[in-house]
Amino acid sequence: MQVTSEISSFDKRGHRPMSRKCIAKSEVRDRSDMIRFVLDPTGVVVPDILGKLPGRGVWVSSESSSVSEVISRSAFSRSFKSKVKVLDDLLGVTERLLSRRVLGLVTMARKAGCISLGFDQVQSMARNAEVAIRIEASDGSQDGRSKIRTLSKAMNREYNFVDPIIVGCFSSNQIGEALSRESIVHAGIKRGKLAKTLATEVKRLSGFVDLVPLDWPDREHEIKIK
Repeated sequence: MQVTSEISSFDKRGHRPMSRKCIAKSEVRDRSDMIRFVLDPTGVVVPDILGKLPGRGVWVSSESSSVSEVISRSAFSRSFKSKVKVLDDLLGVTERLLSRRVLGLVTMARKAGCISLGFDQVQSMARNAEVAIRIEASDGSQDGRSKIRTLSKAMNREYNFVDPIIVGCFSSNQIGEALSRESIVHAGIKRGKLAKTLATEVKRLSGFVDLVPLDWPDREHEIKIK
């Protein structure tokens, strides 16, 4: 279990610290690997995905198993030093908020002009080894994924780049909605600052969902975040 308390609001230079101390094991972990939980005005524990809500926060490793353990051990009440209410579907709520965060960044990528849409555009981006994150619809065809993956890996080896992160947990309609389209099967996020931010949020989401669907025949060939 990775339950953490907030170390301090600001460091000596007035900057907000980027790590939190685990109250269970006295471990310090980066905030980017964790989720902050706060109490709403009625005493209900809610996820603070952006880490900006007011009040004292409790930090938990971004994994469904860790959150489940905190719930089963009533660790939220102990950490907040008061009797709190925990939503029956806290895991589901957290997952949905993380998914919304990821899709929101995909929308930002469209507005920033650092995303390619559709097979031809993503393949062209892959040919130049520019893809940092491949977004593949969970209901897309194996053939299209395979062609983009093969080209992307080959070009990344040539340029000595790390292979793109694969995100396959959203349907074509979900991706399309985030991009103001009816449906999108293939999308590629270009290397850069926004891609790094998105990668961090995708990693947090990976603690709650399988980024690569279990029913994909080519699952073993795709990349998973460790």
